[in-house]
This record gives sequence, structure tokens and C-alpha cells, in this order.
Amino acid sequence: MDMFGGGKAKTEDFPFKLTDAEWRAKLTPEQYQVLRGHGTERPGSCALNYEKRAGTFSCAGCANPLFKAGTKFESGTGWPSFDQPLEGAVETTEDNSYGMRRVEVHCANCGGHLGHVFPDGPPPSGLRYCMNGVAMDFEPEEKAA
Repeated sequence: MDMFGGGKAKTEDFPFKLTDAEWRAKLTPEQYQVLRGHGTERPGSCALNYEKRAGTFSCAGCANPLFKAGTKFESGTGWPSFDQPLEGAVETTEDNSYGMRRVEVHCANCGGHLGHVFPDGPPPSGLRYCMNGVAMDFEPEEKAA
């Protein structure tokens, strides 16, 4: 069941594909554990949780733009939280691991695990995309001269 409008996709359905060996060579061990192994970083451990500049957060696995900085908010959870992804940037699937029913968020381009989405975010979406910072990169906007 997908309560947030995303589609359930199989790994082979993603446009960006690498072999497991290529993923391991491209990513740090922590990025690999999160993006490919569906892991979770320790809360408060990533600098992107504290990033406040204008810019774009993208997938660390494939550089797919995911969230604009203006949709980021302080959730108090210890992970970067957003109320809305960029159009078509993410997909969701049901996650019943650890005895909980959650909605997993993954990159629509490479399938990398990003985090989970919860229905307790701010208006207007009411959603909280709770992302692993290690799964993302940040590109600040260039200021006009």
C-alpha cells in the first residue's frame, strides 16, 4: 500500500543502474549501507541536517535532484526533514521491517534508499520526508554578482 502517491518499483526498473561492485566503488561504506542496504545513519551525525543555505539536495548515488532547500524544516528528529520532494524525484514503497509499518522513500532514478515519509509534517503537505543525510549531496545556489 502506498499512501503518498508514489509507485512501487523493482530495482531493475530504475533508469540509473550499476553493478554491486560499481556501487561499492562509487560510494563510501556508510553511503553504501544506507543507499543500497536500506540502513539508517545515527541521528544528528550528518552535517546536512544543519544545512540552511539556499540550494538543492540530490541523491549521493546518482546526482538526481531530490529536494529544494526551501522545503527543508527542523523536525527535531536528528535527520534532514523536508515537506515536499521535487516533482518525480522520489518513489515510495511500504516498509514493514522492524515490526513497524512505514513508507520507505527511494530515489526515482537509481532506487537508492533515502529514508521514510511520515504524515506528521507541516502544512501545506502535512508530510515529513525524514532523509538520511549521508544519502544526499548538497549544491548551494550561486549568488548573483
